[in-house]
Amino acid sequence: MPQHKSAAKRIKTSEMARQRNRRVKSSVRAALKTYLTDKEKSPDKLKAIARVLDKAASRKVIHKNKAARLKSRLAKLTGGKKTG
Repeated sequence: MPQHKSAAKRIKTSEMARQRNRRVKSSVRAALKTYLTDKEKSPDKLKAIARVLDKAASRKVIHKNKAARLKSRLAKLTGGKKTG
């Protein structure tokens, strides 16, 4: 049980952030899975997944280097150039 008002607020805000981060990470994983299981890997789809990764990195849910690494690997898998 928190002893101070600020501690109670931190518990509340950190729980909200945790839930938001879980949603974003889940959507990133789902987008990656749909891209990887898709037969046709077009540059448009690669651009869309790059956008999802960049948004997650900008919200500091995943590290920016992890987003860059995933984009690079997907681009190599697709046979195209890196996006962004």
